[in-house]
Amino acid sequence: MSDTTGDSGVQTLAPPDRLTPILFAVAIFTSAALVFVVQPMVTKLVLPMLGGSPAVWNTAMVFFQSALLAGYGYAHLLQRVGSIKLQVGVHLALLLVAALFLPLGVNGLLGDPDPAAPIMWLLATLTLSVGAPFAVLSATAPLLQAWYARVRAGHADGQNPYVLYAASNLGSFLALLSYPILIEPLATLSGQRWGWSGGYVVFMLMVVALAFTVWRRRLDQTTEPARLEASAPLSWREKG
Repeated sequence: MSDTTGDSGVQTLAPPDRLTPILFAVAIFTSAALVFVVQPMVTKLVLPMLGGSPAVWNTAMVFFQSALLAGYGYAHLLQRVGSIKLQVGVHLALLLVAALFLPLGVNGLLGDPDPAAPIMWLLATLTLSVGAPFAVLSATAPLLQAWYARVRAGHADGQNPYVLYAASNLGSFLALLSYPILIEPLATLSGQRWGWSGGYVVFMLMVVALAFTVWRRRLDQTTEPARLEASAPLSWREKG
């Protein structure tokens, strides 16, 4: 991943570096799609236990909004860590821990719903079933945008990464549009939860690839000044 400068003085990107924006955009698109597809899917999984009353859907919405806020809070705190390598390592570790909750399904630890407190049962069951993967995925978009800005520092797209915002919005929109039109009519709930779990694993592999990209880029930025200094010609005073 190196930069070259043409005769006109305009900085161009070597071929490997051109893949970096694409990889970031695809990862953010995937995370946004997973975040928005899982919400109606998991809520439908608990409907046989509680019914389809508005209270069930409203409670599920409150849960997912709270988990989304928790993910954003985690992303904000993690960005305060100075080392981008440590940020990437921590997020990868949490993605792996959240993968322990796969394949996606309704956690039966709490047993049947409590008729006296169905809302609390639903909130707790959703937390145990999908809370960790959903919160970690929610944090991905702001984290990847921050990492992209640091990795692409000095480039125009690093200062204004609008393509990443567009990828996130497109993933969210297509997920919301495709679930009632394509996913729900064509796939069983079992197929949906296994498909979502597979998508999560694919997304983790994307983040692993991004981790190597970020680490290698930061290493190049660290070693390049030292290499240039070592290869600089000696001045006449130093030669004398």
